[in-house]
Amino acid sequence: MPNAPFYPRVFARAFSHAGPAFVSVAAVILGWEAYVQLSGISPTALPAPSRIITQGFEQREALARHTLATLQATTLGFACSLTAAFLFSVLIDFFQPLRRALFPVFIITQTLPLVAIAPLVVLWFGFGLTPKIVLVALVTFFPMLVALAQGYEATNRDIAALLASMGASRWRIFLMARMPSALPYFFAGLRISVTYAVVGAIFAEYAGAARGLGIYILNAKNNFRPDLVLAAVFVSAALTLLLFSASVLVQRAAMPWARLAEQRR
Repeated sequence: MPNAPFYPRVFARAFSHAGPAFVSVAAVILGWEAYVQLSGISPTALPAPSRIITQGFEQREALARHTLATLQATTLGFACSLTAAFLFSVLIDFFQPLRRALFPVFIITQTLPLVAIAPLVVLWFGFGLTPKIVLVALVTFFPMLVALAQGYEATNRDIAALLASMGASRWRIFLMARMPSALPYFFAGLRISVTYAVVGAIFAEYAGAARGLGIYILNAKNNFRPDLVLAAVFVSAALTLLLFSASVLVQRAAMPWARLAEQRR
């Protein structure tokens, strides 16, 4: 069985990557549980992880319903942000004056506090899905745009010159040299943006929504249920980790040469 050693290597590699994270998270949870049990602190001040998990499981149907609403806003907003970031990155790469004209505007959008913008967006677009999509796109757009622009600039000039000498058009040089060069930068920006996406959706729900984890957290806080607040926080953290892991898997599929280089180490 020549392929038999492959699976132990895969599991060993997976554990070497994920094992330390699981150990550190487990240590934090166990320390938290021990502190609550030994100190006798009130559950209304600091609920134990066991209570959070128990109460969250009892509220699983409501949590699932609100989580799906947040996930919908997150994915749609992130898809719009990704599309806009790619289109604008291509425009500013082909037309440098646009880069100088638009980048200051994009930077200004990142200085606007969400606590001030979110109510205005809800006022303009109502309490539906649109304001949440807009806010998620707003907080995730800029990191991906900057990563793509920086990636295009990192293209090996010799490769671009060789393609030009062979008669390649500017668009073909972009597809064959500049875009592949930008992929590592893009996925770095993607991983940064995806961690903001869920937070942006929840913040938009805080400003005004009928469903979502933001509304669930707000209602639990108003009912003095910190265990349910933290249960929703745990769900949002798990959602963020899921999206982050999905971005890593997409990167591995889009950049097989990087995976092969990693396996040779």
